[in-house]
Amino acid sequence: MSIRFVAVLPFALVLSALSALHAQNTLVGRVDSGKYVSPTGAFRVSIPVLAQLGGSITDTDNVVTFQDDFNTHQSIACFKMDATQRWEEETRGRRDYLIWFFSNFVQADFQQRFPGARIESAHFLTDTQSGALLTYNLLPGGSMFASKVALTGEEEPPVAKRGNLLFVKNGYVFVLSIELAEKVLERASYEKTITEEDKILRQRLLELLERIGFSTPSAAAPTEAGTTDPPQSPAAVPAK
Repeated sequence: MSIRFVAVLPFALVLSALSALHAQNTLVGRVDSGKYVSPTGAFRVSIPVLAQLGGSITDTDNVVTFQDDFNTHQSIACFKMDATQRWEEETRGRRDYLIWFFSNFVQADFQQRFPGARIESAHFLTDTQSGALLTYNLLPGGSMFASKVALTGEEEPPVAKRGNLLFVKNGYVFVLSIELAEKVLERASYEKTITEEDKILRQRLLELLERIGFSTPSAAAPTEAGTTDPPQSPAAVPAK
């Protein structure tokens, strides 16, 4: 993963790279001491990409996406739960609520943007964030690295695979999403099994989760209660 490059670069160069990364985009959130801070203040995360390596940060009020020219495409979505969402979670229970949320918002958006998108498998992790939903999705034509793949006129666009981790924290629904870039970039030489792919994505999602710091509701910026507008899923955030 691109985060490993950060560890071996001189500290001054890292700070310079992060400053350049911040300057190249107009962010809704902000960058503070090498971390991206969400507009709501609900979380902050160590930035996993560098401008010198083609890294970019793109965000909206709800979703931040990190991407570079190598193999990193990661997004974090954070949605404030209004009264309706809290009721759904209370009545359905954590597991069924996350399945309902993913089906109605994230997967529905995937299917709209990438016809033929489907869930390859899904698992409920009881020991992660008091219950988290882990899904693996196949997205025909949905790779954020498609521009780096040379196709003949008869070839179909590559099928991307994304891992998604959903959980509830401090009154917010979080959706972490990572593309398995190697599946698209390595093409003919790619030989991973589905089990191996799932293991890689799960590990990267849990590593991303470990890099996130969460704020309590009192420390986060207030959000108007009662809104029923459908949240914007990670699929809807374009990469630069």
